[in-house]
Amino acid sequence: MKRTTLEKRLALADLIALLELERNAGGTVAFTNGCYDILHAGHLDLLERTAEFGDVVVVGLNSDGSVRRLKGESRPWVDFDDRADLLAGLEVVDFVIGFEEDTPERLMELIRPDVMVKGGDYTPDTLPERDTADRIGCRIKIVPFREGRSTTGLVDRIARAGSDR
Repeated sequence: MKRTTLEKRLALADLIALLELERNAGGTVAFTNGCYDILHAGHLDLLERTAEFGDVVVVGLNSDGSVRRLKGESRPWVDFDDRADLLAGLEVVDFVIGFEEDTPERLMELIRPDVMVKGGDYTPDTLPERDTADRIGCRIKIVPFREGRSTTGLVDRIARAGSDR
């Protein structure tokens, strides 16, 4: 079923209830998370790869405060509502849910995904959410990065272009 951007941004309790209905119908929930500060092709690739592992794709999105703690005071460049709307506007994404903490472990405990998908800068052993995933029976899938596609690389190119003026 095609959902609007607003329909993909549910309250946590509503999301939990919908995911339970999906599971009862035999569906699997694939989860990924991140800051998604400047949406780019590498993000899209990760989200499309996430969809290969489940019937429903849930994206956990770091709050603005969480992004600041993780990335520095100048971040995020794009505020939470805009980042959430951009992600929800992607056909491959079924739901977007925010979280305040630096890692999505509490969120994972609540939504109990079947699969967690992370990019190639992690290994199962370096994943901060590894213990939580193991405890809730969530499989971990690490997918390779799309070469040359990163927020840092994009921002560096923009900064270089600006300094050429």
